[in-house]
Amino acid sequence: MFIIPLQAVPSQSVTVALASQNCQINIYQKNTGVFGDLYLNNNLVIAGVLGRNLKLWLMNTYLGFSGDLMWLDNQGSLDPYYIGIGSRYTLMYLLPSDTPKTSLYA
Repeated sequence: MFIIPLQAVPSQSVTVALASQNCQINIYQKNTGVFGDLYLNNNLVIAGVLGRNLKLWLMNTYLGFSGDLMWLDNQGSLDPYYIGIGSRYTLMYLLPSDTPKTSLYA
């Protein structure tokens, strides 16, 4: 597990190596919540993922990304809001061994 370094701003982009994968993660606040995009080697893997506490972003290995991303509310069980990103809300990278792949509807 690895914590993605983010700031409490309404829109940001971070470039990070996750398990030897060159990634760009875009995080942005909208009226309906915090959303995220994931690029692997400049190729879009997934876009517009609604940030949900303790919910995996990908849930499927066929998307070509090894591992998964997940928000964690460090003070409760709320979905992220940009003001608390980096303190209350943490974006985590999970290794493949930490991510049981389940149905999208589980």
